[in-house]
Amino acid sequence: MKYQPIGVFDSGYGGLTVLKEIVKQLPQYDYLYLGDNARAPYGNRSFDTVYEYTLQSAEWFFKQGCSLVILACNTASAKALRTIQQNDLPKLGADKRVLGVIRPTTEIIGQFTKSNEIGILGTNGTVQSNSYPIEINKFYPQVKVHQEACPMWVSLVENDEYATAGADFFVGSNIKNLLAQAKGIDTILLACTHYPLLINKIKQFVPENVTIISQGEIVATSLVDYLGRHPEIEKNCSKNGQLAFYTTDLPADFDNHAATFFGKPVKSTHIEL
Repeated sequence: MKYQPIGVFDSGYGGLTVLKEIVKQLPQYDYLYLGDNARAPYGNRSFDTVYEYTLQSAEWFFKQGCSLVILACNTASAKALRTIQQNDLPKLGADKRVLGVIRPTTEIIGQFTKSNEIGILGTNGTVQSNSYPIEINKFYPQVKVHQEACPMWVSLVENDEYATAGADFFVGSNIKNLLAQAKGIDTILLACTHYPLLINKIKQFVPENVTIISQGEIVATSLVDYLGRHPEIEKNCSKNGQLAFYTTDLPADFDNHAATFFGKPVKSTHIEL
């Protein structure tokens, strides 16, 4: 069988937290990871720009032999996924698929709350898109969704400041703002794949009775289900247990940071989009 890996995309390093969980559940498949670090972060960019960058990345994956691409980036999923699925995939080939992280999360998030009050912590782009309130309402119309944009959090993570005292102000302020929106919030979604690295800081400011949800395991479990339901896509995915990493920026810098997200050493290759 020819090399047909599953593509996993993020604007930077955060998607590695998702890839780590996917590999844990589906180790037999081949994977390509691409971080568009040269143009990160995506969170403050316009819809048109995020769409353009994400489409370029998806097309690159397809040229590498991927027939299935996972957007392990909430901003790309919120701002670009639907347009790519509706407008571009029909032109790129009937055997091509691009999936995101929002739908798998919103399908099950209502199972975690007893108060029907959920908080979302995300980038400016994710919050402004309103994707989570819209999608959650489809599955759990009784749930009220409260959002807080955290524009500094990705920078804290990517500059290795996520465990420092300097992060306390930004993390504490954003969580305070979110919890002030409703007394009954009992579930908080980390709607950015960078945010799991801030989990220890987040827990300092969140009451113990509040459930904090990361997306990696949810997305991985959803992918297992998707491949089981779509054998026509699954058969196109090669199974040699191989991993390859690519970045649009400096490989040495990528490798240094990526190991923190992925949990083990990473060796990447530079590409141009």
